[in-house]
Amino acid sequence: MEYYTYAYLREDRTPYYIGKGKNNRAYSKTHNINRPPKNRIIFLKNKLTEEEAFKHEIYMIAVFGRKDLGTGILHNRTNGGEGSSGTVPSKEARKNMSIAQKNRPPRPPITEETRRNIITAQNNRPPRPPHTEETKRKMSNSHKGKQRTEEHQMKINEALKGIKRTPHTEETKRKISEAAKRRWNAKKIT
Repeated sequence: MEYYTYAYLREDRTPYYIGKGKNNRAYSKTHNINRPPKNRIIFLKNKLTEEEAFKHEIYMIAVFGRKDLGTGILHNRTNGGEGSSGTVPSKEARKNMSIAQKNRPPRPPITEETRRNIITAQNNRPPRPPHTEETKRKMSNSHKGKQRTEEHQMKINEALKGIKRTPHTEETKRKISEAAKRRWNAKKIT
């Protein structure tokens, strides 16, 4: 996996948060810190190993300093590196989190207007373009040769129970049969 380091910038273009990530982490809304608009997210270093990204994150946080420690301008709450990833909360912390969760006020019910707005937004979403032939080939190849465990197959079967399916056309039945015969013959050859 390729990792990177990134910075969230204030309007005056000074950084207020330094992070390390992969994939879309820099654009994720699941931070404990407010994410700025995309034009104020910059990538500091790309194509790093995870260890290199940790080291660069630590270095950049040390350079700009942390507000909570009175050493600088960043809102980071750790010195970087592995930070809080992989930490296991203590029994007391888990108990406090449980109490806080139980004492949360109930979420108000969704109004009819909100429900209509959600449906309208979903209906007005542009259609997803079809997969390219190359993408279809890659998806197909990724599944070839995979073996499901008995437990996995049982879970699939349970999930499919009660789902009403339209019957296959004669053409579809013929194609399924031919594909099964090809697989069977391929197994006999190997």
